[in-house]
Amino acid sequence: MAKSVTKDMTVGSPIRLILQFCIPLFFGMLFQQFYNMMDMLIVGQFLGVQALASVGATGSVNFMIIGFCMGVCNGFAIPVAQRFGAGDYHSLRKYVANSVWLSIAFAGVMTIAVCVLCRQILLWMNTPLDIIDGSYRYIFVIFLGIPTVYLYNLLSGIIRSLGDSKSPLFFLVFSSILNIVLDIVLILAFHMGVAGAAWATVISQLVSGAACLFYMMRRFEILKMTKDEWRIDSNCVGVLCNMGIPMGLQYSITAIGSVILQAAVNSLGSMSVAAVAAGSKISMFFCCPFDAMGSTMATYAGQNVGAGKLERISMGMKSTCLLGFGYSILACIVLVCFGETVALLFVDPSETQIIQQVSWFLAANSAFYFPLALVNIVRFTIQGLGFSKSAIFAGVCEMVARSVVAMAFVPIFGYAAIIFANPAAWIFADLFLIPAYLYVMKWLRSAIS
Repeated sequence: MAKSVTKDMTVGSPIRLILQFCIPLFFGMLFQQFYNMMDMLIVGQFLGVQALASVGATGSVNFMIIGFCMGVCNGFAIPVAQRFGAGDYHSLRKYVANSVWLSIAFAGVMTIAVCVLCRQILLWMNTPLDIIDGSYRYIFVIFLGIPTVYLYNLLSGIIRSLGDSKSPLFFLVFSSILNIVLDIVLILAFHMGVAGAAWATVISQLVSGAACLFYMMRRFEILKMTKDEWRIDSNCVGVLCNMGIPMGLQYSITAIGSVILQAAVNSLGSMSVAAVAAGSKISMFFCCPFDAMGSTMATYAGQNVGAGKLERISMGMKSTCLLGFGYSILACIVLVCFGETVALLFVDPSETQIIQQVSWFLAANSAFYFPLALVNIVRFTIQGLGFSKSAIFAGVCEMVARSVVAMAFVPIFGYAAIIFANPAAWIFADLFLIPAYLYVMKWLRSAIS
């Protein structure tokens, strides 16, 4: 049986290791955002502004539920990275096995619950009546695909925890192409509307997850388990839940603020909903490097804390922050100069009001990308160190900031307040995260010494 090459990030140049790990991860996330953006692009161009608003109105609740799934899976991967760094492969396999059982249970319960409640959630969010049916058709299918979200994110997270960030990239490239083809076929040929875009996403996610599973079974000798290692272990379950649930809640708590903000956007009408939807998709595309840096630091910090090498964590943190600062400047320049041009990918040139609003959204958000870079880098590092519960408070900070903007400022300033909600959330989160990181590192130094 062929063996996959794992990567030990506890030895060698931190910046070189981080770049080697981060670049494939970045391209993977870029392709993931690419096919998510293609959903919006095809919907906007072929189904119209109302359909675009229907999909966009589900963005925050989508993030709240799917973000929880992704956070849980990322949390499950942290003990795997720590045991890999410590060289304890027996415990590593037990954590992998128990994370599989937990993911099956979580996926089943969540799929049933959110599918039953999703229309009521849209009503709670004051979704405009002219788009609520389209929003429901889209988000119901997305929620049916929750098991595929767990499948891909758990397996790709385990692969990355072993130092392999390249393989998930290849699977995402293939599934991204498949998603685009399915978008065109299901929307244009089968006339499935926004539901077709949702089914394209779910099917593509399933293909990516299946590819990861096949690859792991064929290539990772380190994951070849005995019958005993497959058994449910209460200690492993406790550690995994202690890592995974706080990370999932962090995403969901953050998203609660986004849901409240989305309700405020909905109150401004479908035009503003469409503008925020398009602006958010473009911004998420440009923010992929920050997500990649954060995920890289989670693995890097997890392996190094497992090996007891704290100074390497500090070195990696400084290097990654410099990378984040440099990219933030570049992205801001591009979006300020070409925001209106990029907006034309989603809407017809005749929609001048929406195009202008999208460009304002992009300019305001990109000016604060470095605080966003710090949110991702510092938060994921804290989580990789094993302090997932502490990182929850960063999500609380983001939730509070967005909620305050939505409830106190949107009624007065309208769309102008909307475009500064994200920057306020990022800055507020940093005010907690940076001191928290310094405290955690100080505590670890005392504990190890």
